[in-house]
Amino acid sequence: MPRRLFFAVLLLTAPLLAQNATQAGRFTVEHPTLLNLGFEWEISGDANRNAQVSVEFRKVGETAWRKALPLVRIGGERVFRAREHLDYTVPDGFAGSILNVEPGTEYECRFELSDPDGASGQTKQTVKVKTRSEPQPYAGGRTLHVYPPAWEGEKLEPSFTSVLQAYYGAGLGDWSVVWERRAQPGDTILVHAGLYKNDRLNYVDPMMTPFDGTMSLTLKGTPEKPITIKAAGDGAAVFDGDGNHRIFEVMASQYHIFDGLTLRNTDVGIFAGSKEVLGAVGLTVKNCRFENVGFGVWTEYAGSSDFYIADNIFLGRNENQLLIGWTGPLWSPVGPYGSHEMRSYYAVKVYGPGHVIAHNAMAYFHDAIGISTYGTPEKDPHRRASSIDIYNNDIHMSGDDYIETDGGVHNIRVFNNRGVNAAHGGYSSQPVFGGPAYFMRNILYHVPSGVAFKFSGKPAGLFVWNNTLVGEQVAGDPSSNVHWRNNLFLGRGTEGRGVMRWANATDVFSSDYNGYRPNPGVEAQYSWLAPAPGRTMYEPQRSDWKTYPTLKAFRDATGQEAHGVEVDFDIFQDLRPPDPAKRHQMYHAMELNFQLKPGGKAVDAGVVIPGFNEDFNGAAPDLGALEVGKPLPVWGPRWLKGQPFYR
Repeated sequence: MPRRLFFAVLLLTAPLLAQNATQAGRFTVEHPTLLNLGFEWEISGDANRNAQVSVEFRKVGETAWRKALPLVRIGGERVFRAREHLDYTVPDGFAGSILNVEPGTEYECRFELSDPDGASGQTKQTVKVKTRSEPQPYAGGRTLHVYPPAWEGEKLEPSFTSVLQAYYGAGLGDWSVVWERRAQPGDTILVHAGLYKNDRLNYVDPMMTPFDGTMSLTLKGTPEKPITIKAAGDGAAVFDGDGNHRIFEVMASQYHIFDGLTLRNTDVGIFAGSKEVLGAVGLTVKNCRFENVGFGVWTEYAGSSDFYIADNIFLGRNENQLLIGWTGPLWSPVGPYGSHEMRSYYAVKVYGPGHVIAHNAMAYFHDAIGISTYGTPEKDPHRRASSIDIYNNDIHMSGDDYIETDGGVHNIRVFNNRGVNAAHGGYSSQPVFGGPAYFMRNILYHVPSGVAFKFSGKPAGLFVWNNTLVGEQVAGDPSSNVHWRNNLFLGRGTEGRGVMRWANATDVFSSDYNGYRPNPGVEAQYSWLAPAPGRTMYEPQRSDWKTYPTLKAFRDATGQEAHGVEVDFDIFQDLRPPDPAKRHQMYHAMELNFQLKPGGKAVDAGVVIPGFNEDFNGAAPDLGALEVGKPLPVWGPRWLKGQPFYR
């Protein structure tokens, strides 16, 4: 080869080789939760996407390392929805979680980046991370006693006539904003039994909330010394908003605990943050009851972080006898409010990192739990919706969806939730900005629209494992980097509807070890959309869709579902499908048995996923949310002990 030509080829190939090699960038430890750890690692290069990150971990003090799932390769996926002017390309990197760790425990975690084409920079990372524990009042602080105006018995001192008087030392009328005797970090305000009803049109309101009836709490506790507002335990402590807009506004607060209170008759029970303004840090709401509210707990602020919302009951104002949706003529003839009157929005809606929403019971809201849709994520990894756990919630009668991960960025974990009756969708990612978002061991029953997972807005990085879904999956917006394992999709006998639609925007996808109950008499039972290797396809034409009458035909054509099976309702001990002709019917979770029948076709039919389902019984993991021989999850508040919460 001539010398001049040799150097020309060298100049052309060197940049190409450099693009395939990987350069390590910023490594981020996300906010830990009680049960999981999340990580992000920025990279450049790796154009051929063959780099990997292995993960090992151990408790501090142990010698043996345990393997975890490798981090997920993300980057290049286009997440967009034109009508909202949203257009975001996921930056190159890795992200992922170490699952199922223990609360209040320090772990040593190590990561190694490798690439057959070469890896440079700091390619090994070892970090120590401690999981959180459930927040508790500080034992060494003062105890301040609050009694309702009608209290006639003896009082423990120091005593106060309202929460604001104990919290700020505030007075009546204009003096309600004179805060000269403020609570201190570590103080506990015990609220004794009775009715605390804001008399907001009274200039000298005993609750010290003239005109708006809102208690604005702005003080700063610490993780070790939170400020606690807690029921005293001598009966129900009831805060009645009397139809006002907000009872508590805590958007400037840090490390507050609300425990055992009842909040009712208000638009918003606890408001905790406004987008691009201010938000709460370390908010805990537990063992509380919200009744006749439009919103339970709500923040939109990217800097709100580390909430713990657990063991509460949330009861909204929406229709409570018939399942009513919110759009279109399909729903409009039914229900006293019509289809467009949304009287309650979310039970819990959050943004920002590190939140835990667990063991709550929710009914009669438009959506039960949501991450703020938000839009383009913040660049600061500690100011976006990452490392959020949503688990063991019991959801009844949603006008739209059970759980929305719609503004999530990385390491969103939705697991062990039970949802019964939702008008439009079950579990939503509309969208997720790179992921991973994990959907694990969730239950879905009676979603007339057939949208078990609402993957819309071109979400990226979705991992769907071991869910039991009594209904079809018909969503058709293409998604990127989606992987299905060990799920059960059971068609309800819906006329003219297939049981499953996969829509892939890129060539990174997989589906295997899932179980399907086809709907009788449907030719287009399995629908498939995927671009050729190396291509993307975001706005497909109708002709791009391929349909198949059987699982075998789908497998032979696509190479997916090599181990998938077709099943029927005889895999369960005793479960029947909802009647697809009765879309407004209400079903009760306590009357439904989602346990598999031992020896059935779904038993031992799954695949092992490291760090997730390795504790299976038998020869292999079972399909669906409930493993044979394992105790049932506790859905809803642990203090409720399985009793109905909405009747």
